[in-house]
Amino acid sequence: MSRLRRMPRETRRRSYDQYCAAARALDTVGDRWTLLVVRELLAGPRRYSDLHADLPGVSTDVLASRLKEMEQSGLALRRRLARPSSVQVYELTPRGRALLPVLDALAAWGAPDLAGRRPTDAVRAHWFAVPLLGVLTPAAASAGRRGAVEVRIDEGVFHLVLGPEDREDPEEDGSPEHPEPAVAVGHEGAPAPGPAPAYGDGPAPAPAAVLTLTTDTCTALVTGALTLAEGVRSGRIAVEGDGGLLGVGVHQGACP
Repeated sequence: MSRLRRMPRETRRRSYDQYCAAARALDTVGDRWTLLVVRELLAGPRRYSDLHADLPGVSTDVLASRLKEMEQSGLALRRRLARPSSVQVYELTPRGRALLPVLDALAAWGAPDLAGRRPTDAVRAHWFAVPLLGVLTPAAASAGRRGAVEVRIDEGVFHLVLGPEDREDPEEDGSPEHPEPAVAVGHEGAPAPGPAPAYGDGPAPAPAAVLTLTTDTCTALVTGALTLAEGVRSGRIAVEGDGGLLGVGVHQGACP
């Protein structure tokens, strides 16, 4: 009996072969895990081991393949951090960071499905960052203010950077000068070159405001079942610091 010859693994990424912008986008980010890798890298530079730890369920082979494809597509790059860390990290390019609105829209569309958490569901605190950006950004944008907001939930701590980019001359239009510009840090503890990440895992270095709430309350916020103002009034959300950045008053009561 002749041996079955093993077929070589496909090395060329498949394409929809359609002259369509949506199809072209899916050629690049439509594979399983790609957008979740983008979600992780939106928090700043990450080591391979950190990515693997925060993407439960992905195999090492698949993760390595997705990262390589993202490099080839111009979504991500590898670099070595300066001493003393000198570790190799992955980070998004400007084209990769431009996927934040895509993740934001997907998170808003998928938020209603968070109403029931399954026993098999993994969870990380910073996974709430993208949907929460969509909830909290409008108030900061309408106020024309920028700052870091630290969020504390049952699973851990993460932070968001809200508001418009700092102007080069804040006094040009007569507005008061802001304090230190908000800087988000990634898992490596140092800001990446270029624009600051939209969010980061862990505490903010100098938060303008701090939100403390339970994971269930955070879920209610991102699903639209609760507004921030309602949460503050009811005592389910405690706000310390600059509540005006979030369009609410300061309430330091204990959260249930």
